[in-house]
Amino acid sequence: MPTSLPLDPTVPVPWWRVGVMWLFVGGLGAVVIGSFMLMATAIKHADVVELPVNKRVTVQNTSTSPAQQARNHAATPAP
Repeated sequence: MPTSLPLDPTVPVPWWRVGVMWLFVGGLGAVVIGSFMLMATAIKHADVVELPVNKRVTVQNTSTSPAQQARNHAATPAP
């Protein structure tokens, strides 16, 4: 009756025949595969970043810019 592992602890056992090693490698492999799947999902379904209304860049007419700045400054209430 052949056995898969020797029962004598002094006999060296190949590393691929140790069950705990496969549990360790399998667990780490599952974590790595899961992290790549999570990264792919995050990249595929990324949210669009929008600037707040007060931070949006507006194109100004450079010929009337100083007049508009002076008008807006004059219209602001004094502190």
